[in-house]
Order: sequence, then structure tokens, then C-alpha cells
Amino acid sequence: MTTLLDISVHEKSYGTRRVLHNLQLQLRQGEIVSLIGASGCGKSSLLSIVAGLDGDFRGKIQLDGLPLEGVHAGVQAEIGLIFQEPRLFPWLTVAQNIAFGLGAGGEHDPRVAVLLDEVGLQGHAASLPKQLSGGQAQRAAIARGLFGQPRILLLDEPFSAVDAFTRMKLQDLLASVADRHGLTVLLVTHDIDEALYLSDSIVMLDTRAGPPRAHYDVAQPRPRTRAPAAQAALKDTILAELHAAHAI
Repeated sequence: MTTLLDISVHEKSYGTRRVLHNLQLQLRQGEIVSLIGASGCGKSSLLSIVAGLDGDFRGKIQLDGLPLEGVHAGVQAEIGLIFQEPRLFPWLTVAQNIAFGLGAGGEHDPRVAVLLDEVGLQGHAASLPKQLSGGQAQRAAIARGLFGQPRILLLDEPFSAVDAFTRMKLQDLLASVADRHGLTVLLVTHDIDEALYLSDSIVMLDTRAGPPRAHYDVAQPRPRTRAPAAQAALKDTILAELHAAHAI
């Protein structure tokens, strides 16, 4: 399978602190890749670079062999971004939030109703964000991320603020929409079980800026059942490497 997204970051620094260095990562069409690692290792910084929100780095991001540079319509159309918090506009309805990029009247676009149905928010088109539960708000954020029909979906710890059961339901939702839309997904998470359940591969970044510390392929095909025993050995390996990284 050919590479869809080619990430090459030679250097990303904040002042004198270098957070990313000589990092290369390739994602294939339809692949789900999780980024894990200690806080401060550059996971969220990498997502901001790929999203086109941070152009202050040395390197290049390529989609189908063509460069993606800066914040422009092309980047926004190809890449959807979902944050840890839903970040819905509180004065807009759910439908207006989903279709925000179209401006006034965008909520009447037929894609809105389709997405509301897909993420399980039927009947909530006219609701305001304050009327939603945390899980419902994140479902609305997922629908907004899908509205522009992106090829790549970036998620920065999107389920960390909800309870365990809601988190599992949202994980299942992400897996299903990624499959239906043929999305390539780059997910930042601190939850090893989440990474093992969702991902085709897991990339561990190091606290010392440099190439990924480790790269793990998850052998079980998707969709998966939640069977911890099937992945226990790989989880133990990942946890041991994380402990080793923290010890340095």
C-alpha cells in the first residue's frame, strides 16, 4: 500500500527547547496510527504541524507526494482536526457548529443530517452545546471534523475528558466512521488499551527529541473485540518501554 501522508520534521523548537528532531513518519491510506509517549515529548506539537496550524518548523509534510504548507483551504479540506475538548461554539446549535465552515444557512446542508445520524445525534440538530452531555458534545465535534470530507483525521486525546463507558462508545464510533469514510487517522493518546484497540500501528515518541523511540504493529485485524488477553504480550512490551523512557 502506498504512502498517503509523509511527515518529515527536521526540527521544532520552542525557544531553546527542542521538542522534535529528525522525526519521520509515513501513514498509508486507511491506516490508524496512535502516537504515545510521555507528556512533553512533542505529540501535540506534531499534530499542530500536520494540521497546518504551526508553520514554525524545519521540514515538510506531504500528501500524495505534494507539499502541504501553512493554513490554507487545501489543508483544511484534506485534514480534519478534533481536540481533547469539543470546542463547540456555545451560541450556535449543533447543526450550525457542524456546518460552521459554510457560514449562515450551512446547517441546512444535507450532509449535516447524514452526519448527525452517523454519530448518533438524531434529534439534536437544534440543541445548544450546553444541552449536551460530554459524550454528545464530542460526537458533535467528530461530525464537524468529518463535514469537510477530509482524507486525514487528526485527534488529540479526544476521549480523555469522558467516563470510561462513554470513552469505549466513542472509540467504537471512531473506528466505524474511519472505516466507512476510508480515513487515515493519526491519534494522540495516553491510553495504551485505546491505542491497541484502535490502531494498526503505534508509534512511541521519546522525551529526548529525535526519531521515534519505538514502532509497534498491531497484528489483529480491525474491527476488533475488546479481548485484552489477545494483546497482553504487546501491551507488556509497550509498558516496559515507556517505563524505560521515563527512567532516562
